[in-house]
Amino acid sequence: MSTPRLESAVPGPAPSEFRLGWKVLFASAVGIAVGASPIPFNAIGPLTKPIQEEFGWERGQIQAAVLIFAFAVTFLSPFFGTLIDRVGVRRVALFSLVGFGGSWALLATTPDNIYAFWGLWLLCGILGGASIPLSWTRGVNSWFVKNRGLALALALMGTGVTATIMPTLAAHLIETYGWRGAIVGLSLLPLAIGLPIAFLLFREPRPEERPAMVAGQAGAEFGIPLREALGQLRFWLMFACFGLIALAFGGLFTNYFPLLTDKGFDPKQAGMITGAIGLSVIVGRLVAGYLIDRLWAPAVAFPMFALPAVACWLLTQDTVTTTEALVAAIVIGFAAGAETDLIAFMSARYFGLKHYGKIYGTLYMPFGLGSAISAPAYGAVFDNYGTYTPALWVAAALFVTGAFLLLGVGRYPQHGTAAGGH
Repeated sequence: MSTPRLESAVPGPAPSEFRLGWKVLFASAVGIAVGASPIPFNAIGPLTKPIQEEFGWERGQIQAAVLIFAFAVTFLSPFFGTLIDRVGVRRVALFSLVGFGGSWALLATTPDNIYAFWGLWLLCGILGGASIPLSWTRGVNSWFVKNRGLALALALMGTGVTATIMPTLAAHLIETYGWRGAIVGLSLLPLAIGLPIAFLLFREPRPEERPAMVAGQAGAEFGIPLREALGQLRFWLMFACFGLIALAFGGLFTNYFPLLTDKGFDPKQAGMITGAIGLSVIVGRLVAGYLIDRLWAPAVAFPMFALPAVACWLLTQDTVTTTEALVAAIVIGFAAGAETDLIAFMSARYFGLKHYGKIYGTLYMPFGLGSAISAPAYGAVFDNYGTYTPALWVAAALFVTGAFLLLGVGRYPQHGTAAGGH
């Protein structure tokens, strides 16, 4: 008697997953690029000065809006994940794109009241928070098994693309239409680009379209519930690792430019070197995605997470050469690129897809919180000590500790055991 495709341990030909799932992969990349993950964080910089000029608010007050937004998204991620598991990822993703685009457009109505400004950013996080990679990676995971790591990397490249084009796009819109008009223009990215593409292309596979299983991996109908995952040491090792790496990286990225100018680099040099972080994030995602399809993911992550400790040490020196600054930027970006891939990949690989939304949403919390806290933490260290050096030494320890923690998660569960027995 023939074995059903879902139960086969023999993978299909390598191109088959991409041939079947490329539309969903493309829609996911676009959704990630125009969603609530990259746009607010990359737009706040160009928007800060014109908002300050109109209202006279301090820059710290303006940028605190990003923290409020990040906390809303982070704490609501488990709720969004539960919603995805119950009603399906397509509905949640489409609704969240509408919610994000609409609430982001409302920022153009900001009155001369900082609390109203913060409240509108909070609304963006509440209505648009499910347009972060949580939704899109759930879709990608359901279409890809053998090539899951690479597929996730390709989808998550959307954030790198946004980071690359946003400064120029936002500056052009602000110059042409003012900051309020720029906000409305940016709201069209999720509403006029992301939403139609997701509506036409983004969906979960029908039973006959589901990818052939790889030996030991569970299909989309398998997975342990969140409460059982919370009882496993490996879950908390991941939780701690992702939080520590995000805490080390977030502020290092946002403060890299002023750090270099403190070291004597002129603004043009500092800008070019800092830009290498964004490019290496993209490359890091692709490298990590390719390797984790073939090797044990924690072994791939260990050098990518630990090497930035060396970069931190280089940056503590009184004199930093151009080569050293560039190498530091590259290895730091590699770590950031690998982390977002690993949250999605390891959530699915260790705990299955049936309750992926809840589990990913919970593992996203330390990443979101660490990233949100890190930037002002680095700034506070500089304000108190007149140098970033203490923060860099702490970051070095966090990178190494996070790398070692992930090695403790153990082997991948086999089909029918920890990740697939339900």
